Amino acid sequence: MDAILNHVRDTYSKTLEAPEFKAGDTITVEYLIREGEKTRPQRFQGVIIQRSGSGATATFTIRKISGGVGVERIFSMSNPNLTSITVNKHGVVRRAKIFYLRDLTGKKARIKEARRK
Repeated sequence: MDAILNHVRDTYSKTLEAPEFKAGDTITVEYLIREGEKTRPQRFQGVIIQRSGSGATATFTIRKISGGVGVERIFSMSNPNLTSITVNKHGVVRRAKIFYLRDLTGKKARIKEARRK
């Protein structure tokens, strides 16, 4: 019984070494998709609209526009299927949760890029 518990604990306690990111940043998340017996990596690139939780329960929501339709996906930081997180751009926003992006389209939905040294 202890061996099973240790295996489950080891499998789900692995947290991804993720870079620092916050709401307004544009990131690319790569995760594994299982289709039958095969697995393949898939990427999801978009803007972080919120981060919540801490530790093992930390989650973040990414929003992108695909075919003119807004698509949001919630990822858990402790998900063992996450393989990598890459920060593409750091954005400048004044809120921690930028749900107002849902109502904006076109140029109004752009986020100003942070100047980094």
